[in-house]
Amino acid sequence: MLKRYIHTPAHLFIDDTSYFITGAIYRKRPLLNSPSLKLGLFELFQGYFDKHGWELHHWVILDNHYHLIGRSRKGKDLSAIMRNVHILSAKEIHKATCCEKPVWWNYWDYCPRNEKEHMTRANYLLFNPVRHGYVRSLHDYPFSGFHKLYTEHGREALVRQFREYPDYKSLVLHEAMEDDF
Repeated sequence: MLKRYIHTPAHLFIDDTSYFITGAIYRKRPLLNSPSLKLGLFELFQGYFDKHGWELHHWVILDNHYHLIGRSRKGKDLSAIMRNVHILSAKEIHKATCCEKPVWWNYWDYCPRNEKEHMTRANYLLFNPVRHGYVRSLHDYPFSGFHKLYTEHGREALVRQFREYPDYKSLVLHEAMEDDF
């Protein structure tokens, strides 16, 4: 099923499929620069994914946006998950920063069609803190699922993953390109 709303991107609602999700702070303000806000946002995502039976596979939270890769149970739950996470986190962000509203601009989702697209986006997500200049090594960025992945699969598996799917270096997120926030 495809849903379109007047001022939001189109969203696909597909059961039992992989989703790459990106969300952005309005006007790209660095409102998530606090470690506690980043961890709070992650905990909200984990909680709502669990509540709706979704799996959270990969995640990264930066100062003004985030990326997630998960697997849906029921695709139609995507709207409820995102709405609840954005509403609750916006309250916490506003309380902590006294920022003007709105806090969140939007979220975009993409369903990778095959393993190559999935792994390219996983590498893009994992590499994002280096790409944006937060750190020089993925080991140095604590607000992502990299450390769990590294512990579970090991260095060699991750080196192989980045070598086998190098297109993350030139990936452009077309789903968010036309949205001026």
